[in-house]
Amino acid sequence: MTPEPAHAHHATVLPMRDRTGDDFTRIPPNDVDAEQAVVGALMLAPDVIAEVGAVMDPADHYRPAHETIHRATLHLHSQGQRADPITLGHHLEQVGDLHRIGGRAYLHTLIEAVPTAANAVYYAEIVHDLARRRRSIEAGTRIVQAGMSPDVTPEDLREALALGAESLPGVWAEPIPLNHQPKLPTFPTHTLPTWLREFVDAVAEETQTPPDLAGALALAVLATAAGGRVIVQLRGRWREPTNLFVVVALPPGNRKSAVFTAMTAPLRAAEKLLVSQAAGSIAEAEVTAKMAHEAADKAAAQAAKAEGMERDGLTAEAIALAQAADSLEVPVSPRLLADDSTPETVTTLMSEQGGRLSVMSAEGGIFDIIAGRYSGTPNMEVFLKGHAGDWLRVDRRTRAENIEAPALTMGLAVQPDVLEDIGKNRGFDGRGLLARFLYALPESLVGYRKANPDPVPEHVAERYERTITALTLSLADWTDPAVLRLTPEADQALSVYDQRIEPQLRARGGRLGHITKWASKLVGATARIAGLLHLAEHLEDGYTRPITGDTMAAAIEVGDYFAQHALTVFDLMGADATLARARSLLAVLEDNGWESVSRRDLFAKLSRSEFPTVADLEPVAALLEEHGYLRSETPPRTGKRGRPPAPRYLIHPQVREPKA
Repeated sequence: MTPEPAHAHHATVLPMRDRTGDDFTRIPPNDVDAEQAVVGALMLAPDVIAEVGAVMDPADHYRPAHETIHRATLHLHSQGQRADPITLGHHLEQVGDLHRIGGRAYLHTLIEAVPTAANAVYYAEIVHDLARRRRSIEAGTRIVQAGMSPDVTPEDLREALALGAESLPGVWAEPIPLNHQPKLPTFPTHTLPTWLREFVDAVAEETQTPPDLAGALALAVLATAAGGRVIVQLRGRWREPTNLFVVVALPPGNRKSAVFTAMTAPLRAAEKLLVSQAAGSIAEAEVTAKMAHEAADKAAAQAAKAEGMERDGLTAEAIALAQAADSLEVPVSPRLLADDSTPETVTTLMSEQGGRLSVMSAEGGIFDIIAGRYSGTPNMEVFLKGHAGDWLRVDRRTRAENIEAPALTMGLAVQPDVLEDIGKNRGFDGRGLLARFLYALPESLVGYRKANPDPVPEHVAERYERTITALTLSLADWTDPAVLRLTPEADQALSVYDQRIEPQLRARGGRLGHITKWASKLVGATARIAGLLHLAEHLEDGYTRPITGDTMAAAIEVGDYFAQHALTVFDLMGADATLARARSLLAVLEDNGWESVSRRDLFAKLSRSEFPTVADLEPVAALLEEHGYLRSETPPRTGKRGRPPAPRYLIHPQVREPKA
């Protein structure tokens, strides 16, 4: 056996140790050789990490040092790095755990402790089995001690029994419903600047709608004004534009159109002013271009009639005039907003408007159009690249459209049924369109509304309209976007937020792991929101100031709000395939009434359209296990050779009960 490290007092949960002075004087069940072989195999053969992870958890190790090494190995693997003794030692030193596991020398001796990495799963089974035995002993001990104590209260006994139920393999706790959803938070309007917060709250009061509707649309309105004009500089080459995709879902009868009209009215007013201001220059350019083409045509006609040297001179003059006429550009009429537009029309409008446009609608028809209502073929390229700001080129028969830095904003107020429908379109999810939206699913107030609510104060409405119009007009003519930088406090706040979100993206056990496509964009979306809040707070000179820590904190609160809503919305859309399949699997378990079932027999009962391979079953079974509906158990080996036995699933008694 490889010598144990000198320091072994570090673990997430301290395992049972030798106990003296009572009935438990023996060392709890453990096999240090097997533990060393497991962590050594993980370093030697990264390809066994997934197989070992299916059998045991790092907390199954008896020695805290082995748990620490195991978790560090998984961390490096998740970062795409190989966890050999050198890289692992460097990582452990950085996080301050190297001395606790016995130093670099112990990492090298672990490699020597592996008889063969091919048997890593077998070693992991040994470790896991012994861990279960220790937990059973610990649970029983806790219950016995509670029962023997003369001062124990009924609450103490209940707590001991509950803790024991979590540890004892034969005791089942109440399963957590798959459709269990916490109450969603209300949009944090207090994060908005005063002039905007007052209007949002007043509109919500007047229309008797949840503040989420006006609040989320307010962000889309700000993004319409600033999108393409302002970007946020984060770290290195990481920059975020300030355009957003926002969708709010409320059932019919919630006065979405009234709120939508109130929030977007200043944008329409600004667009009319821009059109009026540009009318004179457009007319002048049209007349100039017409005269230039007429002069070129006249020169060409004269050249055609001439002969000899005169013809050559007139021809050269006609060519020069034609080239000059073609070089003249007639400005297009300014556009800020689009609604019922095809992807092709959106592309053309963005090209004409310098890459900037906002699709704002109180309906969800745009999703049908993207899906191919008119063309029969889905076309979402302009929406994908318009959100990210990626270069877009479209070559058509009649013209070529080239957009260097597209900035598309979308602000939609739809019915929840629309979200369910778009969730059924796997192309939307697969291509990442759904991952680009910030979702709000507020609770309807229908049935609880006031009959005579307070109207929006005139000065509040006037200030909102004046401010949005002025902000939009002031940024409309910018060609090169302003760059907003972060103060050290804002940068630190965003870094801490990034570190908090990252572990939640893990596919196994991460709170946001089943919506990773969306959640992986959350930090960037939060930075965009910070830029918009900054501009709204500093209307006159925001582009000359850095974003403060307070503004970033406000944006993070808004980001957390959208994260909570996204979890529920993706469930509603059915875009979370794992959750949808979990419901199907649970129905199969209920229909068959098994006490336990092998993976092979269970797979044989499942639909191949939902579960094409056994690999598709594993994440779904893991989700049901997290909710307490089943347990995965690997039967012990009957011999030392051959592949380990396939896991079986133990089914919760409630699942087996006949339904009324």
